[in-house]
Amino acid sequence: MTNKLHIAVACGGTGGHIFPGLATARALRARGHHVTLWLSGKSVESTVLQGWKGPVITIPSEGFQFGLFRSLLTVVRIGLAVIRCWIGMFRHRPDAVLAMGSYSSIGPCLAARFFRIPVILHEANAIPGRAVRRLAAKAKAVAICFEETRFHLKGMNLVTTGMPLREELQRSETRTQSKKHKDNKPDHQPPPSDFSLLVMGGSGGAHAINEIVSEAICLLTARNPRSKIHVSHITGEADEEKISHRYKEAGVQAEICAFTQAMAELYEKADLAICRSGASTCAELGVFGVPALLIPYPYAASDHQTANAHALEKSGAADIVQETDCTVEWLVDYIQAQIEDTERLKKMRIQATREDSTGAAEKLAQLIETQAQKTQPQVSISD
Repeated sequence: MTNKLHIAVACGGTGGHIFPGLATARALRARGHHVTLWLSGKSVESTVLQGWKGPVITIPSEGFQFGLFRSLLTVVRIGLAVIRCWIGMFRHRPDAVLAMGSYSSIGPCLAARFFRIPVILHEANAIPGRAVRRLAAKAKAVAICFEETRFHLKGMNLVTTGMPLREELQRSETRTQSKKHKDNKPDHQPPPSDFSLLVMGGSGGAHAINEIVSEAICLLTARNPRSKIHVSHITGEADEEKISHRYKEAGVQAEICAFTQAMAELYEKADLAICRSGASTCAELGVFGVPALLIPYPYAASDHQTANAHALEKSGAADIVQETDCTVEWLVDYIQAQIEDTERLKKMRIQATREDSTGAAEKLAQLIETQAQKTQPQVSISD
């Protein structure tokens, strides 16, 4: 039987780090372990943490900045974060630290190194971020989602676990996968006259995607009033009212929201997604087998979203267009082509379904247990 462990999960920053970190934390608690979340105090964290009843430690932190003064300030803040983490771990020492790869991972990982506490990293993207690249050499293991990551972290103990899903998607993934196994074909086959489009730009929305896609859909509807396109559009708070008004004026059937916890329903009914290519989005598309047009965020560190997108394109699950090339006219033609070519979408849906994307939280929890127990003192009991 596994000994009860105290695990620190450092997952502050963005939704792409918090959701999988929280999913793994819940899996660890279900296995009988004590789990403490280490966050960075960002506003998004309070929204995501609804329902979490375990302890939380907040260590203010921020990402790397450009410019001499800002870089020096970042170094000072990292130093203060390490000191705060050192104090926290001195008082309540964890048996292992899981870091989800954001800048908020640096303080807990450096403090853990001082106490010789094993560190397990999780890298969600095809190209590792700065924090993971700097911390990987001293980590006991690095959990990855893309096989392409192995080219960037050679010589490390890399274990493919996949991306732990947020709670509401975990409840849906088993049902979705079992239906596909039972039928041996995609479970969602809408009537030919209906086309369901899912549009999203990430947890905070994406203004460029909101503008281009909404204009394209309105133009397509104007050119073909009989087309039955239904749009589910997650805009982020800034653009919700504007995009909602635009669709209403154009007579487009649309569900508009700034943010939603009901992503499973939207994935299940989508014939095509138009979205960014963050790691969480790519993983969720794979679980639900949704074909996608990926528009990578052009300013992502190391252009990792383009690398993520290419991995899906290589498997035949997605198409890619760079933001600078995605004009309204081009997008109108693209969407119309997908509506007309149902056979291509069926093939993309089959290729999009990733069987290895399920159970990632459990796989990661098991990896943490294994690494933590290797450092536990061995007690021998003689007769």
